[in-house]
Amino acid sequence: MIDLRSDTVTKPTPGMRRAMAEAEVGDDVYGEDPTVNRLQERAAELLGFEAALFVPSGTMGNQVAIAVHTRPGQEVILEAQSHIYNVEMATLARFSGVQPRPLPGQRGVITADQVRAAIRPNLYYLAQTGLVCLENTHNAAGGTIFPLGVAREVLAVAHAHGIPVHLDGARIFNAAVALGLPVSELVRGFDSVMFCLSKGLGAPVGSVLCGSREFIAEARRVRKALGGGMRQAGILAAAGLYALAHHIDRLAEDHENARLLAEGLAQIPCLSVTPPETNIVLVEIVRGPTAPELAERLKRRGVLVAPAGAGTEPRKLRLVTHLDVSRQDILRTIDLFWEELRGV
Repeated sequence: MIDLRSDTVTKPTPGMRRAMAEAEVGDDVYGEDPTVNRLQERAAELLGFEAALFVPSGTMGNQVAIAVHTRPGQEVILEAQSHIYNVEMATLARFSGVQPRPLPGQRGVITADQVRAAIRPNLYYLAQTGLVCLENTHNAAGGTIFPLGVAREVLAVAHAHGIPVHLDGARIFNAAVALGLPVSELVRGFDSVMFCLSKGLGAPVGSVLCGSREFIAEARRVRKALGGGMRQAGILAAAGLYALAHHIDRLAEDHENARLLAEGLAQIPCLSVTPPETNIVLVEIVRGPTAPELAERLKRRGVLVAPAGAGTEPRKLRLVTHLDVSRQDILRTIDLFWEELRGV
């Protein structure tokens, strides 16, 4: 089966499995798991932060950051199609007591002028702006890269108003590889950054939240409140360390496969394909079957794809390349699309 639903479906490589099996472990709630500690130190070093915290998921990492940065009754500025706003189950309201202030973006990008206009004036009867969140790469927009210059402008506006900025960097290493820049350059100036180990980097579980020492100390308390305190988590952290050592540069292969897939599907008359910037390909079915119908037909032929927007967009598919998908798999997928859509 060729699985293009997400880059979260990868299986640990043999080398990663060996690293997990041989991991030195301890009780991380006591801060005594040496492998977790090494992962956190390595992540902080790579991204250029003082400290980091291993968390079970990207959603938890984002929500811990929101809880630390804000206080109940504030607003969080974010893009209207962002992961935090759309698919994190309103946890910012349920757990942190803050409300979102979504702004319409262009392919996931909001501007400094938009942020400036959305910051609430200091009037006692208005919810005050407590945080700005950006996303890089932007999942729902098709793995688009948030322009570095625009991000720096947003940071300047927010910080001028004394407002912290958090980056949902679930796939930030995809952006870094695509741009040919060190990841530390892309996250410089942010007050906190979360990145996922379990997406393109190929680990089975886990994300990392980075920030200042004081921020991470409080984040550890909030992680515990959310049920994220883990014990002998070094088995999982070892996979993350292996991914950071072996799976960053190879993301370029995923990007090349995504381009190959997009170019092949774009030749099919009834499809409109958004050129990918990283490893996510968005496909609109202009005429013919709906996205769920085509996904079911392809499944019967051995290819798994997902309707875009978690099924909310009946004419769009999302296809994601990753380390378990080869060039031959991509060519086979293109052929099957042709066979299913010939004559449409």
